[in-house]
Order: sequence, then structure tokens, then C-alpha cells
Amino acid sequence: MKESLGPKTLLFPAPVLMVGTYDQNGKPNLMNAAWGGICCSHPPCVAVSLRKATCSHGCIVDRKAFTVSIACEGRMTEADYVGIVSGRDADKFIVAGLTHQRSEHVDAPYAEEFPVVLECRLLHVIEIGLHTQFIGEIIDVKADAAVLGDDDRLDIMKIRPLIFDTARRGYHGIGPRLAAAFSVGKALQS
Repeated sequence: MKESLGPKTLLFPAPVLMVGTYDQNGKPNLMNAAWGGICCSHPPCVAVSLRKATCSHGCIVDRKAFTVSIACEGRMTEADYVGIVSGRDADKFIVAGLTHQRSEHVDAPYAEEFPVVLECRLLHVIEIGLHTQFIGEIIDVKADAAVLGDDDRLDIMKIRPLIFDTARRGYHGIGPRLAAAFSVGKALQS
């Protein structure tokens, strides 16, 4: 029998996402958010949940746009930093040594150093409690050529994404591919 842990925010894995926004004056901001992921395939959408107290929350509401970049192992320190300092108090791009890029399709920035970025137009806002869930329609995906496989699709082993351990509050990497999805289970079909 399993032991009850009570209601907690425990779900594995949680991606470490870099959310990019501009403030009212056009200052770029970047934050670390682990509450997020893909939420629809048609139209392609991603959801991120942010506390109202964050600088990024107000920026998304004002600009109706944001970017989501995949944090990677090689930029773990920078990814952590942008999650512990408020954009109201510091220019995170400068302090972290990140290169600010203006999105091509939406009114939001991203950091050039993270290998994959989703440019998102705000589609829905859902008030949940302490957090607001922002659902963004993915207008474009940009990726460094170095993280593409021979088939020109994203290669997770080249990206080396960070994963957040919600139970112990730590970062992890990923391991090798175990099997083909939507295939390995066919062995149980009669």
C-alpha cells in the first residue's frame, strides 16, 4: 500500500523553462519557471503558470506575448540566477551575461544562449489561485542548428535540457532513450 503524502505540487519531470518578456519601458526580462508545458497540439500551445507577484506576470498581461526557452545543462547557473532575482531589481541579461534577442514574431525577448525558443502570443489567461496560467499560442519555434539531428528535428540529447525535481528542489539532466514511444507497448497487444 502506498503512503499518503497529502496535496503537493509533485509531478516528474518538470521542465526548467526560461520565460522572456518586456516590461512597460521595453526592458527585457527573463525568468525561470518550472510550472509549464505543452497544453495543446492544434493550435500548438504552451502553458506557464506564474505567481502574480513576479515581474513577468505583469509584463505578459501588458504585452500579450512571451517566449519560452528550454534551459540546458550548460547554462544551469544562468537559468537558476534568473529564477532567484526579480527583474524589478536587476537587469538579468547583463548580470547573467546573456545576449538579448528580440523575437521575430511576438513582442518578447529571449536569450540567444538557450538553444530552443518558442515565440508565443497570449491566447488565454486562467486565474487558479496563487498562480495565473498563461496559455500562449506558439507562433514560431527557433533552434540552434547544433541541437538538430540528421533529420532536422530537435534532438533531446543535443539540447541536454534541465529538469526540476519538485520534491527536493534540485536540477537534473536526462538519460539515454529507452524505447520508441507509441511502439514499445505494442508488445502487449494481442
